[in-house]
Amino acid sequence: MIDPFHLEAYGETTVNYNRDVEIFPVLAAMFEKIQGQCPYKSPTDMGVNMAGFAIVDDAVCQQASRMEILRRYYAGMVDHIKGKCDESVVTKLEMVMQQSGVTPELCPAVQASLTKAAETGAPAGAMVLPDGAVVTGKTSSLLGPSAALLLNALKHLAGIRHDLELIPASVIEPISAMKIDYLGHRNPRLHSDEVLIALTISALSNPLAALVQQQLKNLRGCEAHFTVILSEEDAKLYHRLGIRVSCEPKYEIRKLYHKD
Repeated sequence: MIDPFHLEAYGETTVNYNRDVEIFPVLAAMFEKIQGQCPYKSPTDMGVNMAGFAIVDDAVCQQASRMEILRRYYAGMVDHIKGKCDESVVTKLEMVMQQSGVTPELCPAVQASLTKAAETGAPAGAMVLPDGAVVTGKTSSLLGPSAALLLNALKHLAGIRHDLELIPASVIEPISAMKIDYLGHRNPRLHSDEVLIALTISALSNPLAALVQQQLKNLRGCEAHFTVILSEEDAKLYHRLGIRVSCEPKYEIRKLYHKD
């Protein structure tokens, strides 16, 4: 909004944030009580509206903003499915998308994951890597889509073929059996954190596994999308790695209660 304090003090029209304009009289009164006078004649004097001048590449910032709008749209739909918000939240996000010209096609991982899921008939994921390559991960008998995607992304970054086995089935199968037989899990497939532990064990005797493990730091800032809502364990692991994740608003398994 127009900063009325700046206009009155200098006869110059400037734009500032409404909340800063509204609270400025309180701030000025506090300064007067503390040191006898306020060093600022307006919120504009304080420079809080100057953040935009720190932008050195407007195109990059606009692209990042559009990606954030898309992620929030998917997050809103997931929250709606979980009962955390009503439909009005999704409607508002859809309006923002329309006004900004944002569509799911903005993120290559969205279509790649949907295509992989259609091909396999099971949940899948995709990730856009720093070099622009898009890798996918599918559901298997031993690995969930998030674990498979993580391994495939690391292999690509390390320059290793996706079909190369880094973690032998002889290592994964006992872990799956323990989850079912002793830990009370119904799903034998490894989560992404569990597959990283298995990769670490494999790296003790396999130099290629060690090379792949070193690529974890290069996943920070990557975009990933999944065709189902991630489990709590997988979502936390991806967040710790700095991977920005979005999901289609549906669960892999239909049941009365889902852990949040």
